[in-house]
Amino acid sequence: MSRLAQTAGLSDVQEEILSTVRDFVDKEILPVATELEHRDEYPARIVEGLKELGLFGLMIPEEYGGLGESLLTYALCVEEIARGWMSVSGIVNTHFIVAYMLERHGTTEQKEKFLPRMAAGEVRGAFSMSEPGLGSDVSAITSKGVRDGDEYVLTGQKMWLTNGGTSSLVAVLCRSDEGHPEGTPPHKSMTTFLVEKEPGFGEVRPGLTIPGKIDKMGYKGVDTTEMLMDRLRVSANSVLGSTTGRGFYQMMDGVEVGRVNVAARGCGVAQRAFELGVAYAQQRHTFGKPIARHQAIQFKLAEMATKVEAAHAMMVNAARKKDSGERNDLEAGMAKYLASEYCKEVVEDAFRIHGGYGFSKEYEIERLYREAPMLLIGEGTAEIQKMIIGRRLLEEYRIQG
Repeated sequence: MSRLAQTAGLSDVQEEILSTVRDFVDKEILPVATELEHRDEYPARIVEGLKELGLFGLMIPEEYGGLGESLLTYALCVEEIARGWMSVSGIVNTHFIVAYMLERHGTTEQKEKFLPRMAAGEVRGAFSMSEPGLGSDVSAITSKGVRDGDEYVLTGQKMWLTNGGTSSLVAVLCRSDEGHPEGTPPHKSMTTFLVEKEPGFGEVRPGLTIPGKIDKMGYKGVDTTEMLMDRLRVSANSVLGSTTGRGFYQMMDGVEVGRVNVAARGCGVAQRAFELGVAYAQQRHTFGKPIARHQAIQFKLAEMATKVEAAHAMMVNAARKKDSGERNDLEAGMAKYLASEYCKEVVEDAFRIHGGYGFSKEYEIERLYREAPMLLIGEGTAEIQKMIIGRRLLEEYRIQG
């Protein structure tokens, strides 16, 4: 086990889970990740292995067939998985955001219907807020859900849907003005709909089309898609929590979990980049000695290791705050911001240590170099995190009088 990124105070059960996941990553993910990534191939065998380990039910309560573990345990598992291949952690993350939203905000019937099958990995979750024209401005969404008897009719175009093809349950944020007078703030007239669909591409149910995978610079293997709703009819029972107008709050609660997850991904990728850099520095010789003995490289390794350690500590703090039931948007924003920025810097330093070979697809660092930038924009850009952090600090440190 690495000296870096250790977590104090874990139970024996948590240690056992992490050891099992770490072993799975070393044996089943790292040996094939780069090859699968270069082919942009969905890691079907890896996903089946995660199902067998029970990872899809990690945070789902035991009464629904899950392991009932904490956000911290989940984040540490994500850190390990991202160390192997970040795309695999994305497959798990979107699933868990939906499961978390269901567990926190769903009706008893919704929980009983979905959570046991989600815990077993039979139902895979995805969630959708973003649209082609709005970027980080969630309040500007144009997708609509209009009541029609015992159904809602959904219309609109969604973007950047992770697991769009492989998922069978999508939590979709739409504008729904039912019961909300004109002039209601935009964030109070949004509703989360639970949309069931068949996995795959094309028209996956009447009125719902998943066009195909978006071709990306990195973050390959996992399917990232658009979602087109053309008078898609869903039951009134598909409203998360059965009450309209709560969608924005439900999604933001889920995104707090997602931001801890992105921080954990950044920690995992940064750890792997450090491992690759420190190993290569001891194998590569210049001027008659390993480059690790050159002070310039030692300085890089020192900076990289310090960033790995700092990002991990902030991520753990944010997860523990959420687990304690306290508000953690400040800590999650800080952790996500720092971990994603540090990840980019650590990966680039490892890339520089590799020299010309870092530019070759034969070396793993080339893959990490393309994957790290996604963390700067996923679950809210770095700029959005700084806005959240700044506003929360002004709340906490408001001058009285």
